[in-house]
Amino acid sequence: MTGLFQPGPVLAAMLRHKTGPLLVALQVALSLAILCNAMLMISERLSMAARPSGIADEQDVFYVHVSNQKVDGHEAQLAMQKQEEQTMLAVPGVEGVARTNSVPMSQSGWYNSLSQSGEPESATVTAAAFMSPGSLISVWKLKLTEGRDFLPEDVMEADSKAMTSLPGVGVVTRALAKRLYPNDSSYVGKYFYNGRGSGADRIRIVGVVDHIQSPNANAGPDDGLGFILPIRATQDTYSGYTVRARAGQADRVMRDVTAALRKASVSPLKIDMRSVSEIRADRYRNDYGMSWMLIAVCGLLFLVTATGIIGMCSLWVSQRTRQIGIRRALGARRVDILAYFLTENLMITTGGIVLGVLLAMGLNQLLIREFEMAALPAHYLLLTPLVFWLLGLVSAAAPSWRAACVAPATATRTV
Repeated sequence: MTGLFQPGPVLAAMLRHKTGPLLVALQVALSLAILCNAMLMISERLSMAARPSGIADEQDVFYVHVSNQKVDGHEAQLAMQKQEEQTMLAVPGVEGVARTNSVPMSQSGWYNSLSQSGEPESATVTAAAFMSPGSLISVWKLKLTEGRDFLPEDVMEADSKAMTSLPGVGVVTRALAKRLYPNDSSYVGKYFYNGRGSGADRIRIVGVVDHIQSPNANAGPDDGLGFILPIRATQDTYSGYTVRARAGQADRVMRDVTAALRKASVSPLKIDMRSVSEIRADRYRNDYGMSWMLIAVCGLLFLVTATGIIGMCSLWVSQRTRQIGIRRALGARRVDILAYFLTENLMITTGGIVLGVLLAMGLNQLLIREFEMAALPAHYLLLTPLVFWLLGLVSAAAPSWRAACVAPATATRTV
């Protein structure tokens, strides 16, 4: 052994003892295939959890759910709702209040079937319905890309038990506008229908906002399909409000709003509050949990693979101590011994990586077919092998150096 890189003798030695190298190569292949797809799943879930809701500065916005123990008639409830809004607006640090039936990512909301023409046979699209007599555009700081917000005269005040129609105007998200009118670029003044047939409500688009995430926050092509209608409805046993606090004051404002509502009410109230940040965390709790579990699995795979390589190299060094000593006595340098074992490890790791890339692509196709997972990006199949090459070299470094440090006199003693 006089050269630094001699793959021929290394390969010949491995072919005489195939079981160990094959097991390590198979371990590398399986780890790479699982790791590639696990990292893609982690990336997809974290990307989905980080999608914008449409609400600016989510940490400053919260949802107030007020359950009223005493339910009166339509006029009394209208007065009660307006009083609650004024009570919250009077709290120092409150920048805006709007009654709403739902908020993005809350996992509780209304969905309506909409169509472009209202004809009985026309195609429909399901969209999230947000209903508010106030300005969700202002409170949520939605990006208005076309048209205007609602005017006071647009608001419909109705008894929900007797309501037979919807307001004649609405604000839609850009995603919904494009779905309804795929060939147009301007949507204000156009109409859409709630339902189909003679009973469908005709609604004119007066504004378009960039994005509102639906209550379910589903991924895919239906993400962001939503619309807002200017309605103040009564005959509910609860009231839902969305409140914006001044930057950095949300925690204090939430406590003060609770105290103000209880003080202003003549009947007992049950009040629940959640910030939009908490709502987001609840919605994506499973996604975060799955991501951390997959990260732990990836870490264990790395550990098991590294342990396998270290164990294999250590075993081979102990089995070849006498051979190493003889070669050292014949003139092999420490660097030659080191290069031999590293070359051996590199060849085994490379074989495992080639098989692992093929397995990763096959597993990815199975996941695409069964779970609609995305295809593996090319850079995953380029970067992951580099990681395993480095892992192999680092794991084999210590046993290889120990072999290089074997003294000829010690190694050639009778065993």
